[in-house]
Amino acid sequence: MNKDYDTNNDNYIPKHANDDNNQYNNWNNNMNNNNYNDFWGNDKVYNNIVNNYNKINDNMHNDSNSDINSNDINSNKIKRIKRKRKNSKVIWTVIMFIFIFIALACVVKLIFWNRDNKKTSSLIDNISSDTMIKEVDDSDSELVSKDEDKNSDYWYYITFPLIDVDISKLKSKNSDTVGWINVNNTNINYPFVHYKDNDFYLNHSYDKSYNEAGWVFMDYRNNINLDNKNTILYAHSRLDKTMFGSLSKTLHSSWFTNRDNHIIRLSMEKENTMWQIFSVYKIPEESYYITTKFNSDTDYTKFLDTIKNRSIYNFKTKVTAEDKILTLSTCYSDTERTVVHAKLIKRSKN
Repeated sequence: MNKDYDTNNDNYIPKHANDDNNQYNNWNNNMNNNNYNDFWGNDKVYNNIVNNYNKINDNMHNDSNSDINSNDINSNKIKRIKRKRKNSKVIWTVIMFIFIFIALACVVKLIFWNRDNKKTSSLIDNISSDTMIKEVDDSDSELVSKDEDKNSDYWYYITFPLIDVDISKLKSKNSDTVGWINVNNTNINYPFVHYKDNDFYLNHSYDKSYNEAGWVFMDYRNNINLDNKNTILYAHSRLDKTMFGSLSKTLHSSWFTNRDNHIIRLSMEKENTMWQIFSVYKIPEESYYITTKFNSDTDYTKFLDTIKNRSIYNFKTKVTAEDKILTLSTCYSDTERTVVHAKLIKRSKN
């Protein structure tokens, strides 16, 4: 057999790989004998490799923690946003329900207000159609202030007739009835009542049914025979101008510059009276102007001077401690009152 092809020969190398194998064997032998030991036996190189590995490992660990922390932060942000949105929804829901409640309350109040207006207007119509208001010959009437100046409007007003109303007939409808009031150039032309307190007729009508419009009533502290220094009548200022709703006209120049408007007439069961207006104004809610008792004429004179000076118009009317006055009071707003004061100038017994 050819020696070159003897496969049993340990030194056989195929011809087509002879040169490469020789190079490989030489490199392998060198690595085994020299380079391998030099490379791995070098402490500096080894330490560098270990340090680089540790750095890479630390960076990977830090990147992993950073990703975890970033995820935690993003998760917390998302939770906060969701919480804010949820809270915002709750707040807007509460606000919406509040507005709905207010709207419903307003609608209900408007319905009841309209109902009360209709009932009051119907009652006024029934009373007016069933009541005769007569202007009477009062030639024998008593002139209360005879010492008035000759140029005073007093002498003009006493020529106006008194009114007379059958109060006993009205008492059959309401036993609390004590009189009838008429104020020129206003809608005030009603019977008025007197009760044991000032609360009942704030929300009860003339027929004593519950009604937020109320009715015209005399202060419970007053005597029905008009012997107090200050007799006071109250009523609500209704937007439909019923009750004392038209009393605000007295604050307008078109009203108070017309002197024919300056009288108030009352008809009572035992007498008819006329009162001359001397002061009109609006004022924050207070109790001074509705004082009914005074310790002395000095206190009463001071009171008269105060309420007269409050007037928005100078009526040029003299008022003294000998005068009895009539006060009309109603709401101008929730915190203010419209007030009219008049003094007694003429009376006639029935």
